[in-house]
Amino acid sequence: MQISIVNGAVSYDGVPILTEINFDIHDKEKIALVGRNGCGKTTLLKVLCGQVEMEQGVGSSPLGFFTSGKPRLGYLEQVTFAEEKTLYEEVLSAYQDILQVEADLASALLAMQQNPTDQTAKRYTDLLNTYDYLGGYTYQKECKTAIVKFGFEGQENKPLSQFSGGQRSKIALLKTLLSRPDVLLLDEPTNHLDIQAVEWLENFLKNYKKSFVVVSHDRMFLDRIVNVVYEIEYGEMTRYSGNYTHFLSLKQMAFEKAKKDAEQKAKEIARLEKIVEKFRYKATKAQMAQAKLSQIKRLGAVIMPNRFDNDTFKANFQPSVATVNKTLVCTKLQVGYQKPLATADFTLFYGDKLGVIGANGCGKSTLVKTLIQKIPALSGSFNFGLHTNLGYFDQDEAHATSSQTLFDNFHDEFPRLTDLQVRTALGAFLFEQEDVFKRVSDLSGGEKVRFALCKMFKRNPNVLVLDEPTNHMDIVGKETFESMLSQYKGTLIVVSHDRYLINKVCNKLFVFPQDGDAFFFEGNYASYEELANKPKQESIQKVKIKKPSLCDQKKQQEKLQKKMAETEKAITTCESQLEEVQNQMCLTEVLADFTLLQPLQQKQEQLQKDLSNLLEQWETLASQME
Repeated sequence: MQISIVNGAVSYDGVPILTEINFDIHDKEKIALVGRNGCGKTTLLKVLCGQVEMEQGVGSSPLGFFTSGKPRLGYLEQVTFAEEKTLYEEVLSAYQDILQVEADLASALLAMQQNPTDQTAKRYTDLLNTYDYLGGYTYQKECKTAIVKFGFEGQENKPLSQFSGGQRSKIALLKTLLSRPDVLLLDEPTNHLDIQAVEWLENFLKNYKKSFVVVSHDRMFLDRIVNVVYEIEYGEMTRYSGNYTHFLSLKQMAFEKAKKDAEQKAKEIARLEKIVEKFRYKATKAQMAQAKLSQIKRLGAVIMPNRFDNDTFKANFQPSVATVNKTLVCTKLQVGYQKPLATADFTLFYGDKLGVIGANGCGKSTLVKTLIQKIPALSGSFNFGLHTNLGYFDQDEAHATSSQTLFDNFHDEFPRLTDLQVRTALGAFLFEQEDVFKRVSDLSGGEKVRFALCKMFKRNPNVLVLDEPTNHMDIVGKETFESMLSQYKGTLIVVSHDRYLINKVCNKLFVFPQDGDAFFFEGNYASYEELANKPKQESIQKVKIKKPSLCDQKKQQEKLQKKMAETEKAITTCESQLEEVQNQMCLTEVLADFTLLQPLQQKQEQLQKDLSNLLEQWETLASQME
């Protein structure tokens, strides 16, 4: 074990943030800290590196903070810059251990040449072994590769004074990673990184030989790199083994067990109390009644487990009217400013969901801004279908300020709504009671995003164009948003670095690769990633869909009809199975036995999920038939 905290607590101005911290970091553990926004994740990182003091927690153990040896911590806020250095010099300075051994090697070589003895030769050999162990033969290549993957190709010799604040944060993160401390403390490391940089970071952390603690809302990232999850909920911490998906499963199982145990205890106490009440006034049974009272006391109070902290925004929105089947047609559309960044040549049908992915600065936002006519196209054309009602979300515009209250700002945009309707709309996005009288300028980043989405959805658009909508959402918010977009019947175009969202929601991609031209891809992110990882001769470009001939169209129509018939049959079967399972769950003997009920509940959930997928598949086929 490297670090252990026992029964710690943190409060700010008398307000408790963390009430009971029990936290261990073992050697080579890869730990995720998860929880709602504001629950104390960043606070815990600051506790670990000594920036925030702890007090006694609510548990029975005394407060303790223990370390084995003197583990070297790496925390982003501890990194400072020398302005006169170049980017390459600054990042290279992360390899202090290797650079020191390099200097020692030069000194040892000189000593061996001047005095060739067994002792000088041994020292030189030992240093060579240390140099190899530390990665001395590969560190320069690793440094240059990391700089490229983080989006700084060609800027290696640029002075640090010429980089923006956001770029400096990325450089600081890179230096922290490459310094390889005993314990890495990473707070939202994937923020502002594009997909290529996130993939490089994933690979780096997978192969990290020491420990790290990471705070992140990127579920795919967590699933791929961590083996321990600590959740902070209601001020308390719980440790789970496994990645993020496994944690969710274990948490649900623990909740169900705690709930069952509490219910059984309540039943047992009720049974004992009934006996006591029946016999307490009978002299011959008084002793037995007293024994039952003692038994009730030993059982203790019935404490039902807290429900999960899943409060989030909600909106059951759908388009007020559909567009024609061909929602968007881009014909050799060149987007960019002084020079083209990409050429878009594709068609989106009503109900399609397009994910726009790629490196920072490659032209993703430029594409969507061209489509909403904020900037002109360089050449080519694009046309939205009849009856298009466009809804646009921009990550920068969402943070616009206003001295108006939320209530007044919303009412001005929707003057026909009553006061109750305004409050109801805002309440669905967690702006309740007195919150509606907050000034827009006083909202946090996440609150401004929710407010912008609330206004956009109220217009019931049939085409959504979203530019990085989830940047300030926690995991619960992202899951809610994904569910809303998945159920949305209109057409979607979304720019995002959130691979989990893209994979779950989008059925088509427009990809800006790090090298080469942008292209249209038929399929979700998982199929794109699988193809991208194949040998280069199996080019992604080959999956582009050619325009079918009339004969091909007829064959395709027949295939679709056959597939629709198969899907309809599968829907009928699934509905029958679901009805049968639900009937079994209502049986008295099943309701009384959790071991019989649990597998049926799991089967019911799976059948409901299968039925939802089949219905979605049928709708897609029906749309294609049209």
